Amino acid sequence: MGEIPFITVEGPIGVGKTSLAKTISDRFQFALLKEIVDENPFLGKFYENIEEWSFQTEMFFLCNRFKQLGDINTHYLRKSHAVVADYHIFKNLIFARRTLSGEEYQKYYKIYQILTEDMPKPNVIVYLNASLETLLKRIELRGREVEKNISPLYLEQLSIDYEQAMAAYETEHPDIPILRFNGDELDFVKSEQDLQFIMDTLLSTLNSAKWINTL
Repeated sequence: MGEIPFITVEGPIGVGKTSLAKTISDRFQFALLKEIVDENPFLGKFYENIEEWSFQTEMFFLCNRFKQLGDINTHYLRKSHAVVADYHIFKNLIFARRTLSGEEYQKYYKIYQILTEDMPKPNVIVYLNASLETLLKRIELRGREVEKNISPLYLEQLSIDYEQAMAAYETEHPDIPILRFNGDELDFVKSEQDLQFIMDTLLSTLNSAKWINTL
């Protein structure tokens, strides 16, 4: 693993990625990278008609995340500043594989490969998952207008896709630790004990990688 911590928090929609990434940023004084969601002009239309608006939606996210990662690399990682992000760019393939047609996906994948080949890659992944019931409750609580038409079926399938993708990623990248936490069992927003458990697990991982001097 690299000398500078680059942590990503991942998991399906509504699981609490941004909240946890913010907390990690505050606790360890890491730079915070947040994905652009509300600025995507296609997202509301996408949730209403996935087939019609999937390619535009995925391309918007890919281009914006590419720009964000480039900026993070230039302004933080290359200057030895640790970073925590509330997404991993490989999530683009999870969503695109589910929503794009075969021909569209092949074109999209080629563009993805070109854009990400020299992008910085995280060296620790915090993976959050939860049941469909928990995800739906949290989406309702945060009340984002663009998410009001999310199909429970789509969300459930997305959770399955995430599980498969994380298992595959773990096999392909055995050197990158994946810290798994179940959102049904841990409520790091309401429970300080649950949050501390996650922080302790993360700190132990960073220490084992000899990053103690960076914290």
